[in-house]
Amino acid sequence: MNRKSLYLFATFLLCIVLPAAAQGQPKPPGALDNPVVQLLLAIIIGLLIAIAVLANAVIGAMDIYRERMKKGGGGAAAMATGIIITGLLLSNTGMAQEAQAQTAVAATTISGMSPVSFYLLVSVISLELLVIFALLWMLRHLVGIERKRKPKPAPAPGKPSISWWEKLNKTRTVDAASEQEQDMGHDFDGIRELNNPTPPWWKWGFYFSIGFAVIYLWVYHVSHSAPLQLEELAIAEAKAEAARQEYLANAANNIDENNVQLLTDAGDIASGQKLFAVNCTACHGAAGQGMVGPNLTDAYWLHGGKVNQVFSTIKYGVPEKGMKAWKDDFSPKQIAQLTSFIKTLQGTHPPDGKEPQGTME
Repeated sequence: MNRKSLYLFATFLLCIVLPAAAQGQPKPPGALDNPVVQLLLAIIIGLLIAIAVLANAVIGAMDIYRERMKKGGGGAAAMATGIIITGLLLSNTGMAQEAQAQTAVAATTISGMSPVSFYLLVSVISLELLVIFALLWMLRHLVGIERKRKPKPAPAPGKPSISWWEKLNKTRTVDAASEQEQDMGHDFDGIRELNNPTPPWWKWGFYFSIGFAVIYLWVYHVSHSAPLQLEELAIAEAKAEAARQEYLANAANNIDENNVQLLTDAGDIASGQKLFAVNCTACHGAAGQGMVGPNLTDAYWLHGGKVNQVFSTIKYGVPEKGMKAWKDDFSPKQIAQLTSFIKTLQGTHPPDGKEPQGTME
């Protein structure tokens, strides 16, 4: 494969990518103002530059080693053919997908651009990445040929080679010659101590732990810039309690005639009694015996004596009989408290009670 063929190969690859990039540009006018489109196009152009540079490097390397490649057979030619076929298949697949997508109406947009344009631009970028990986593989293959032709020189006598692991740990393989140099002169029961220093990465980790301990001590125990574990627990419990109170407050305001329950807590009953004394005694009497309004202590009810019925009567009132609606004056929780207090008046039978009205329940 000569230089002319390689130039044609690289040009062919670029010809595959450039039309796809042109097709991937958004069709609607003004779409180039979209920052996502600009970013994708910038990536496409950058990858094209990378492809051109890699292709030039591969062409130069193959020109240098063309004699070796000829002797090696058709491996490079087969590899190049495979890349071309792959590029053609990807290009044709992308064009077919674009033709199918253009026939459908885009129902949504992706980052302000149509799905057709977005996926086509992404496909172009994927194709360019595939070409780059193929060129890198070819370049690595050529470098491997050079390494085979130029084996590593043997280490000089008396200077054994040092592996990367030994360099990382600053150690070296001990043989009979160097063992005497590493001997520390300590002998215990025939066991000699050699100089085996701690690896640098271990020492730096130890130094880091010391620095971290000093900072931790200062932050948590000296300056108290951050809370300790028990303090964090107390803070978390306080937040949880505040969230619980907020939930209960919101839940109380969600009470209506469909889900109201009879309250038995002494605090709720006392709150309901205060509301009754201030707002209801003028019509129902201080003890609920009835004055203008009906008696609330007997078993007879004009509008129902169940909890939800009493709640609804207080909430919406009885305008035709002169009872106002209290929904704008009391919260749902207050109406439930007032209802629960009224239910405690049942059977008290205060003196001077008004005659029964309504239906017995």
